[in-house]
Amino acid sequence: MSQLICKNVALGYEGRIVAEQLNFEVNSGDYLCIVGENGTGKSTLMKALLHLKAPSSGEILMGDGLKAAEIGYLPQQTVVQKDFPASVWEIVLSGCLNRCGLRPFYSREEKQLARNNLKRLGIADLAKRCYRELSGGQQQRVLLARALCATKKMLLLDEPVTGLDPKAALDLYELIEQLNREDGITVIMVSHDIGAAVKYASHILHINRTPVFIGRKEDYVLSGIGFSTGGRKEVAAHE
Repeated sequence: MSQLICKNVALGYEGRIVAEQLNFEVNSGDYLCIVGENGTGKSTLMKALLHLKAPSSGEILMGDGLKAAEIGYLPQQTVVQKDFPASVWEIVLSGCLNRCGLRPFYSREEKQLARNNLKRLGIADLAKRCYRELSGGQQQRVLLARALCATKKMLLLDEPVTGLDPKAALDLYELIEQLNREDGITVIMVSHDIGAAVKYASHILHINRTPVFIGRKEDYVLSGIGFSTGGRKEVAAHE
């Protein structure tokens, strides 16, 4: 069932259109990777899907009971955010804020959810540590645990492995794929890594102002754009 539907969406900022003619659907359990050159509107599209930015034209609809507040989001980290002086526990638990409504406190169930996600991501032993003292890979796991506290349905990830060493990046990719495969969480990820997109995603959206491809990964690697970006070679390498 469709969780997100984009109908002839155009996106822009600072008075110029960066992406247009976006028409696609994301179904429950999909793993969609959004690829393309810098400045083609990938991150702007993520903000529009989160209802943080309105499209210049067209519409973005939600289905299957999905609400914007139920989408877990892992944004690109800034230098300031990496130095945030809070404990791991505080950051992960803050993912439950939308569940609290007008309550000025976290419930027992929300605290247990945070503990469960710390354990699921292998960082329960870091709960009392200061976030800014962690490695890049550990910080991304903390942010992913926080995002999981906000959702059981959909994760939006904007360049989640930027700045990570190859081992930490691989570990995070494997973890995201596991959440998609075992928990059925829909994943939408922006990435410059065509190899990772081909290895892990079920669907690919390749944009360059206008979509140049939207569909299943297997069709992408056989397409002209998939071949030219090395997609077929990556598939062969992982078979």
